[in-house]
Amino acid sequence: MTYQEILENAKTCIGAYCKACTTCSGKACGNKIPGPGAKGVGDTAIRNYEKWQEIRVQMDTLCENKAVDTSLELFGKNFKYPFFAGPVGALNLHYGEKYNDVSYNEVLVSACAQAGIAAFTGDGTDPAVMEAATRAIGNADGTGIPTVKPWNLDTIKEKFSLVEETGCFAVAMDVDAAGLPFLKNMTPPAGSKSVEELKEIVQMCKVPFIVKGVMTVKGALKAKEAGAAAIVVSNHGGRVLDQCPATAEVLEEIAKAVDGSMKILVDGGIRSGVDVFKALALGADGILICRPFVPMVFGAGAEGVTTYIEKIGAELKDTMAMCGAGRLGEITRDMVR
Repeated sequence: MTYQEILENAKTCIGAYCKACTTCSGKACGNKIPGPGAKGVGDTAIRNYEKWQEIRVQMDTLCENKAVDTSLELFGKNFKYPFFAGPVGALNLHYGEKYNDVSYNEVLVSACAQAGIAAFTGDGTDPAVMEAATRAIGNADGTGIPTVKPWNLDTIKEKFSLVEETGCFAVAMDVDAAGLPFLKNMTPPAGSKSVEELKEIVQMCKVPFIVKGVMTVKGALKAKEAGAAAIVVSNHGGRVLDQCPATAEVLEEIAKAVDGSMKILVDGGIRSGVDVFKALALGADGILICRPFVPMVFGAGAEGVTTYIEKIGAELKDTMAMCGAGRLGEITRDMVR
C-alpha cells in the first residue's frame, strides 16, 4: 500500500479525534482532549510543526557524486536511519478501539526493529501496558526503548524491574508528562523531579538513561548533572502547555550548551526527511517522530510502519545528496538557514 492509501484506510477505523491528515500539523486535532490534540488552545503543537517549515535547506550539488549513508550508532546499537518512533499511550482513549497499548506496541516495536530503527514505548496507569511493552522489546532482541512516566520512586523501581528483563539498550523518562492531567493528584505524588531525585533514578538504571522533555539550556544542564546519557528536546508534542517555544527554536542553543557531553535527540512536529535533516544540522544526534506512526499502524499494521520509515528515510537520503552530505557526520549548520 502507498502512504496515502494507508492514511485513507486509517480514517475508517482510527476514531473521532485523529483525522489521519496527510501531514500531521496539529491543526485538525487542535485542543481536543482526550485525543491527539492538546490541553489549552493547542498552539504549541502547531508551532512545533510550523517552525520546522520556516527553516530552509541549502542545496549544493557541486560535490562528489557518492552513495549516501544514513546510518546511526547510538549506545552501541547500529540503526539504518537516525530517527525513531516516539512513545504513544492511552491508545483506546485517544485513537479508537482497533488497537490498545498492548497490541499497538507489539506491532510497532517489531516492525521498527525489522526496518532498521527502534521504537520508544509508552507507559500508563495500568501495569499491563509496561509489561506488554517490555515483552515486545524483549522479543525484538532489546531493540526498543521503554519510556517510564515520572511516577514516585517506588513505582519507578517496579517499572525498572520489568525493564531489566528486556535487554533494551536504553531507558527513557518523559518528565514533560508531568503536565498530563492523569498524573495530577496521584497518591503517592507523581510529576516533576528535582536534580537529586533524577540522579537517584539514573543510578537505579543499568543502561543509558534518557531524559525526555528538556526545553531549556538550564534543564539540559540539570539532566547532565543528574547523570543522564541523553536528553530529548521535547515539549510533549505541544500537548501539555500552551505558549511554549517550538523545539526547533531551542534545539541549537541546547546542543551548543551540551557540547557533545550527552546525546541530543529532538521531537515535535518533525514530519519529513527534510525536517530530520534540519534537526541534525541544528545539532541533534537523533530524532523522534511520534503521532504519524499511529495512523500507519491503524491503516496497515506492520506494513504501514515499514512504508512510513522508508518514506522518511528516502526523503532524508535525497536531502543529504542534494545538500552535499554523504553521511550524517557531514551534515553541518551551514546547510540550513
